[in-house]
Amino acid sequence: MAKSKLLSMHNVGIVVESLDEAISFFTELGLKLEGRGNVEGEWAGRVTGLGAQKVEIAMMVTPDGHSRLELSRFLTPSTISDHRNAPVNALGYLRVMFNVENIDEMVTRLSKHGAQLVGEVVQYEDVYRLCYIRGIEGILIGLAEEIGNK
Repeated sequence: MAKSKLLSMHNVGIVVESLDEAISFFTELGLKLEGRGNVEGEWAGRVTGLGAQKVEIAMMVTPDGHSRLELSRFLTPSTISDHRNAPVNALGYLRVMFNVENIDEMVTRLSKHGAQLVGEVVQYEDVYRLCYIRGIEGILIGLAEEIGNK
């Protein structure tokens, strides 16, 4: 029997309070809303271990179609903890990083949606310009502009 292998990463899940605001923010970043709906029922509770649940989700996809964010808003059960403003050295989920064309312009655009630089935009050798921002609801996002091939 052949050994099972990883095929691809399907999505990263992020729980939010306002699905509409999160969709707006990630649309400004350049992702496209692929679909939106509710997830509920006995099967869903078995997957998550939460039992009875009702979750509103939105699937956002990157322009290349290869990466997705699943934004979730729990209707039941309610959320029980909040890690959104954890520092970058906290254990667990850290951030999602996106490649962008013009990091300065992107930071300016996202700041109009409440995003704030965590530190500053820095250059790593002659390869990337990088930064972390706190986006909608304090979610940590990384931005990377490739400069080595320009």
